[in-house]
Amino acid sequence: MRIVVVGAGPAGMAAARTAADAGAEVTMVDSEPEAGGQYLRGRAKFSHHGVTHLKNTEAWLVEGSTLHLRGPRQLPFDALIIATGAYDRPLPFPGWDGPGVITAGAAQALAKQGVTLAERVIVAGTGPFLLPVATALRDLGATLVGVYEASSPTRWLRESRAVLANRHKIAELARYRKVLTHLETRTAVIAKHGHRVTVAKLDRHWRPVSHRTEHADLVCIGYGFLPRTDLVPNAKRTNDFLDVDEHQRTSVENVYAAGEVTGIGGADLAEAEGVIAGAAAAQQEPPRAAVEAVRRGRLFAGALERAHEIQPGWQTWLTPDTTVCRCEKVRLENLTDATSMRELKLTSRVALGRCQGRVCARNAAELTGVPFDGQRRVIAVPIPLGELAELPEEKS
Repeated sequence: MRIVVVGAGPAGMAAARTAADAGAEVTMVDSEPEAGGQYLRGRAKFSHHGVTHLKNTEAWLVEGSTLHLRGPRQLPFDALIIATGAYDRPLPFPGWDGPGVITAGAAQALAKQGVTLAERVIVAGTGPFLLPVATALRDLGATLVGVYEASSPTRWLRESRAVLANRHKIAELARYRKVLTHLETRTAVIAKHGHRVTVAKLDRHWRPVSHRTEHADLVCIGYGFLPRTDLVPNAKRTNDFLDVDEHQRTSVENVYAAGEVTGIGGADLAEAEGVIAGAAAAQQEPPRAAVEAVRRGRLFAGALERAHEIQPGWQTWLTPDTTVCRCEKVRLENLTDATSMRELKLTSRVALGRCQGRVCARNAAELTGVPFDGQRRVIAVPIPLGELAELPEEKS
């Protein structure tokens, strides 16, 4: 049985190992030079005699039971496991497209390589991911001006069931005790001009109620994550994330999904989902321990989504000349009265640039009120026309 896993983070590695242990012929495809995904960043040292690991390899299309790779190359499969993870979601504000503003994920990736880009740093956004980013930057010698969480921690008081089922995550807070003193809740960066950063206190809808000026060289922003679901554009999904059953099956035949493409819940949940997906794809029953880990992890993921839900007041941070789409230099005032994402793209050029809307499309949809289409493209990643032309011609 031929199983292809796309993605080599915690979910992908677990899926590949499990499927190979069950006797399947497994190929793991990943665009990075080493396994580990964004979480481990090449520190995983993945090795398994039953898994062929294709590094630095981009997958761009699923067609029937074939995965198309850059090259062009093709991988036939009996089962496909999508474990492509997620990427940061920034929210725009005046100055976010200028120097000195990067995503929290980019800051963490650089920090894991021993690189920090500035002396005075602000980490802002929502969600527990802000804490490890701030810790990594502090450990490299950066001065933390502040760690600003837009939501309120009191929202977690409604999530006692999820907290009790995942008590070990409370203990993880001890790792970040050195940066907790810099944490301010119901607070956000709403503008940056040079080294002057406007920091606002927010109401429960994230509308500014007061503001002050801080000075920082670098602002790292992260408002949760958006899943990379491009390879299966027609699969059923909820709030952008792929719907899966108890065996991690998607609505597309012979396609499974694991990890952050199904919801954001941490590396433990991603790994457990990978084990279940790998077992199910190899036509084995998943281990009970993995099933229980997924049950607990999904309780936490649901609580995380509710506690750090993005509130509509962020839209009041923008001015008419604020950039919404960096690739095409589309400003807020350029967005049109469209009724669909397709119409919005064609009339304003938002989401038509190099990133193909990965950064801006969700924000543009919320700013205009058009339905967000979940980035349902036929081709998952940009690919040169020359590579398309090299594909073998189909004979009718």
